Amino acid sequence: MRRVCACFLKSPAKTPPKHGTQRVSKQTAGNQKSESASNNSEVMANSSGSQGTNIIQNHNFSGGLHSWHPNCCESWVVSAESGDCYAMVTNRKECWQGLEQDITSRVTPGSTYSVSACVGVSGSLQGSADVLATLRLEHQDSATTYKRIGITSVSKERWDKVEGSFSLSSMPNRVVFYLEGPSSGIDLLIKSVVITCQSANGKERVDREHIAAGDENIILNPIFDDGLKNWAGRGCKIVLHDSMADGKIVPQSGKYFVSATERTQTWNGIQQEVTGRLQRKLAYEVTALVRIFGNNVSSTDVRITLWTQTPDLREQYIGVANVQATDKDWTQMQGKFLLNGSPSKVIIYIEGPPAGTDILVNSLTVKHAAKAAPSPPPVIQNPAFGVNIIGNSDLDNGTNEWFPLGNCTLSVRAGSPHILPSSARDSLGPHEPLSGSYILATNRTQTWMGPAQMITDKLKLFLTYQVSAWVRIGSGASGPQNINVALGVDNQWVNGGQVEANDDRWHELSGSFRIEKQPSKVMVYIQGPAPGVDLMVAGVQIFPVDRQARFNHLKHLTDKLRKRDVVLKFSGADSSSLVGATVIVKQTQNSFPFGSCISRTNIDNEDFVDFFVKNFNWAVFGNELKWYWTEPQQGNFNYRDADEMLDLCKSHGIETRGHCIFWEVESTVQSWVRSLNNNDLMSAVQNRLNGLLSRYKGKFSHYDVNNEMLHGSFYQGRLGKDIRANMFKTANQLDPSATLFVNDYHVEDGCDTKSCPEGYIEHILGLQEQGAPVGGIGIQGHIDNPVGPITNSALDKLGILGLPIWFTELDVSSVNEYVRADDLEVMLREAFAHPAVDGIMLWGFWELFMSRDNAHLVNAEGDVNEAGKRYLALRKEWSSHAHGHVNEQGEYTFRGFHGTYDVLIVTSSKRTTKSIVVDKGESPLVVPISL
Repeated sequence: MRRVCACFLKSPAKTPPKHGTQRVSKQTAGNQKSESASNNSEVMANSSGSQGTNIIQNHNFSGGLHSWHPNCCESWVVSAESGDCYAMVTNRKECWQGLEQDITSRVTPGSTYSVSACVGVSGSLQGSADVLATLRLEHQDSATTYKRIGITSVSKERWDKVEGSFSLSSMPNRVVFYLEGPSSGIDLLIKSVVITCQSANGKERVDREHIAAGDENIILNPIFDDGLKNWAGRGCKIVLHDSMADGKIVPQSGKYFVSATERTQTWNGIQQEVTGRLQRKLAYEVTALVRIFGNNVSSTDVRITLWTQTPDLREQYIGVANVQATDKDWTQMQGKFLLNGSPSKVIIYIEGPPAGTDILVNSLTVKHAAKAAPSPPPVIQNPAFGVNIIGNSDLDNGTNEWFPLGNCTLSVRAGSPHILPSSARDSLGPHEPLSGSYILATNRTQTWMGPAQMITDKLKLFLTYQVSAWVRIGSGASGPQNINVALGVDNQWVNGGQVEANDDRWHELSGSFRIEKQPSKVMVYIQGPAPGVDLMVAGVQIFPVDRQARFNHLKHLTDKLRKRDVVLKFSGADSSSLVGATVIVKQTQNSFPFGSCISRTNIDNEDFVDFFVKNFNWAVFGNELKWYWTEPQQGNFNYRDADEMLDLCKSHGIETRGHCIFWEVESTVQSWVRSLNNNDLMSAVQNRLNGLLSRYKGKFSHYDVNNEMLHGSFYQGRLGKDIRANMFKTANQLDPSATLFVNDYHVEDGCDTKSCPEGYIEHILGLQEQGAPVGGIGIQGHIDNPVGPITNSALDKLGILGLPIWFTELDVSSVNEYVRADDLEVMLREAFAHPAVDGIMLWGFWELFMSRDNAHLVNAEGDVNEAGKRYLALRKEWSSHAHGHVNEQGEYTFRGFHGTYDVLIVTSSKRTTKSIVVDKGESPLVVPISL
């Protein structure tokens, strides 16, 4: 959960309240005066360099507005009932208007300063508002510049903190600190401001503002002007060239290139040690020009890898970049990396092609990565939510606007369903009946043949489109047939949804897609069945989804499901003193599990750990518990990483999921396990179960027993159909306290026929029939373009099993942070509003440490992006606070989310704090509190 101030913030009035709150002082923009002389006389001579000294004067407004000035607005100081003071900045006409203080004489170049301000908002506000801490730097001979220090999202009736740090490379004429941000008409409240100098031996902070992307290349001799100086072969020989192959290969830039030759292993290549030249917690961008030569290989994978070693000899290999290089021309490869810790040795190298193939390198650059400007929110004019973009979808005009893809034949027949598929009904609401006509595609000689339509001019960028259709296959199919609504977007295939048909009935097909780059041509077509199998298609609907309307519905469901009425019943004191006593209720922990994937290297980064422990209450390990990690070679065990991660979680009261005991997909099974004969494999499986579950008995609340059984069959194929159930049975015997999960992907999105909800249900029932103690259903949740009703439909179907459902690896991806935030909100709201869902795990949140690009909530160097802000805003929305007074019956009632609360009772004679737990239940929870 986010850290908030201990004091609960009441919404103040714009005039002095009558009971215990009074206006202390008031100041407007018109009565500002220069206080630089008096300020200077009050500052200690060594304040700019002394660690821990607050350089802000009158930091808690106990001296009214002394040293503070409103910026083109009004401000005053009020004192709360608790005795604390805070400043109210009102009559704000612009978002940049706020409260400022001149700190010129109290800062020095080269020092790093930490900033923490306790802030709130008041007024006609729906949701939350951003509050920013900013520096205004006024220069003698150049334009005024501004430096953002920190930003936080604040909602009414609570204090929050905006935090950050800054450092000045040179001294401007004037340095002004100020707080700003909420939109016009919203009052800005400030409780305290602390700015302290952070000395070199304090908590490490890096001034990233002054490490520009144009800084020096970390690589020495990057284009080989000094021959092979600073370079070495990694298990092979390296040779300097100005040309090769009778002059057919020459450098693209500079005069020279290098070949890594006589390679006998894929990891052989060219390397440079960069120890001491990299800063931890900084993102670096890597660029190289490469090609290949020899061994009759025309195209192959080339990789850039970073190898690190810590003082205790722990090694790590970081994949930085990869590209398909050719023997025809130079190829540029790019990537990024970040070091969480402080390794004692670092080497960067280029590797990858098969043995005997030379790697040619023309240049290698490693520089501090420039911060990319965040993408603006997409502006969509007239989105026309719910309007079908398919022409002649009811086929009233025959096959007009449709055409056959390939040489198949299209005709119109009658006899298809008259109602929309269920997920489309959930999105569109009441809808006129379908016509009952369908397209029949015959004479199909290829799987891709079927009805098609051009929709190029009907699509809008960044809108999420839902796809819905009825489909059916004709007779003659030799088995189940996959049917797919596909889009050809400039000749690239985009999946719009799939379903498996294995009989002569109509099947619902649902899916979604989104276009984020302007295409020149978009065609939608329905394909899939084997050649010779007739395809029938009816009621095709493609329409943009109104997510906000769905959110309003989900908020109502969430309130009913995740909150409860609470009656606090006070006793033990004189009744006359209790009536009217102030009650302040603050939720300290939401009992619903919100978790994230972490890795061992992440916990060396204190910024990562700080965000993690504040905003998540469950954890899962990305790789460190998987068999290929804990026993990479037979008998060579590594539990150290998992042990250290468990220790971190335990120290912060964070529960953990065990992922995973086995992984059924053969490509993920380490080579020594694959090479065992069946008897030895069975013994190895039993040893794995005994070793892991005995070591960690009672420490992991869940286990994913055999990951992705819908998509792999390594163990079942080798050891027989009973092995999967036996894995569950043995795991339960070894650790009865752990809930045992199945876990798979693409269950919730309609884009994979292998893992449709119906197939997942059949799979689970089959395990249970074999006696497997399946205790939970894992939906991974690696999803694109989510549509709420489609996800909800899958949850409804799986919910009939009566098992708890968890999203175990949730992530969404979009280059545009605002679209990514919208996708994340769809999934979080759908899950939190569904009664079958008992927990949500994100598959990471920090850039460069996630399995998917453009899925992160926090940028590599610690800036929370729009997706991260959306997550934090939802967590805040799902946290309850209340305040009021004890009534004449000695009671105080509120409605709050399930979880733990602190209740503060303030009477005329004393203040008492009690902790209570609001658990699930439909009837009001009566909590007796004795004073």
